[in-house]
Amino acid sequence: MSTVTKKDLVECIAERTGVKRTDVKAVIHESLEMIIEQLAEGNRLEFRDFGVFDVRERAARTAQNPKTLERVQVPPKRTVRFKAGRMMKVRVEEVVVEAPSTTPAATPVPAPAEAPQVRVTANLNHTAATESR
Repeated sequence: MSTVTKKDLVECIAERTGVKRTDVKAVIHESLEMIIEQLAEGNRLEFRDFGVFDVRERAARTAQNPKTLERVQVPPKRTVRFKAGRMMKVRVEEVVVEAPSTTPAATPVPAPAEAPQVRVTANLNHTAATESR
């Protein structure tokens, strides 16, 4: 697995579509800005088959510092949630990562049933806002 940056997406889309990199970059940048703006306003964004972005309110709570065992008040906050859509789930599940075998004579595992064929017309695998935990 590797990390795909916005620059990588721009390059890939520009190559596939034949559109100038600067134009692709401007469209991606503006799209991400609009997603962030809509989420900041509390709106829900739904992209059929791709997924849904929405804002959740987290209540205030009391937490505990694990090092000092001191009680700490955590204020309420808004977080962004992303729920993957049907097409994304199917495409992600198609990729099977095989772990290296730890035994010299591993028993063969039957192949999983073939997933239904799905045609993708647009692919943007980038979340606009993330939360560090």
